[in-house]
Amino acid sequence: MSIGEANQPLYHQVYRRLADEIEGGALQPGDRLPSERWLCDELGVSRATVRRAIEELVTDGLIAGRGRGTFVTGQALVEPRGTLMSLSELGRSRGLVASARVLSTIVRPATIDEAETLAIAPGAALFELRRLRMLDGMPISLDGNRVPLRLAPSLPGVDFSAASLYKTLEDGGHRPVRADYDVEARGADAEEAELLELEVGQPVLFTTTVAFDETSQIIDIGRTVYRADRYRFQATLMRRAQTERERGNEGTLARIRRDRIADRRSRLWRDAG
Repeated sequence: MSIGEANQPLYHQVYRRLADEIEGGALQPGDRLPSERWLCDELGVSRATVRRAIEELVTDGLIAGRGRGTFVTGQALVEPRGTLMSLSELGRSRGLVASARVLSTIVRPATIDEAETLAIAPGAALFELRRLRMLDGMPISLDGNRVPLRLAPSLPGVDFSAASLYKTLEDGGHRPVRADYDVEARGADAEEAELLELEVGQPVLFTTTVAFDETSQIIDIGRTVYRADRYRFQATLMRRAQTERERGNEGTLARIRRDRIADRRSRLWRDAG
């Protein structure tokens, strides 16, 4: 069925048609879009029009290029505010099936920096796990975790292609209850792009997590790279009230600035005289 309305550019009409099919469920997350040629014939528009519409859909995060095709991404995964959840738990809460490809597992000595962060002896045994995490078969993140082996000696024998690291730690008596969390945006490097099915340089969210158990012991140092189009982090920010000392410091700085301006003006008047 061809399209054509005088009040909208053709590319926007193609965009709207495809977006409506995605939002209405006719095209599901993971579905491959029809070819450009098929869309041209079906909608009665030029290939340039179809390409412009597809570019807009990619920009808005509704579709993404993967290998030789273009696929529906679906909505971004959103973590509840102020809640510490594993990706497995987050996926189940959304009705999604979590899976993983284990990239590496090793037991090695902790470095001096790791030992200082984890409050363990330098050289103590550290379990390091790297995984590609997926929801309903779609790549979401690259996870790297470092855990003191003494907290859960069984870790090297666990199949983390299906098991949850946080659940395993909880079963071992170290339930994660809070975490310090940092997020920054950057471009995907070559390895990240290949595993997450992106182009090199496409946006990703890089996060670092330091997780604590109920005794405030650090139990995990995590580093995760998320596809920016499939993950969104939410937080509630509170404005901190100023202390009397801070208000006093602001007043002192303001007086110093006024004095400097007055002194500069007096020098200018003297020079002019």
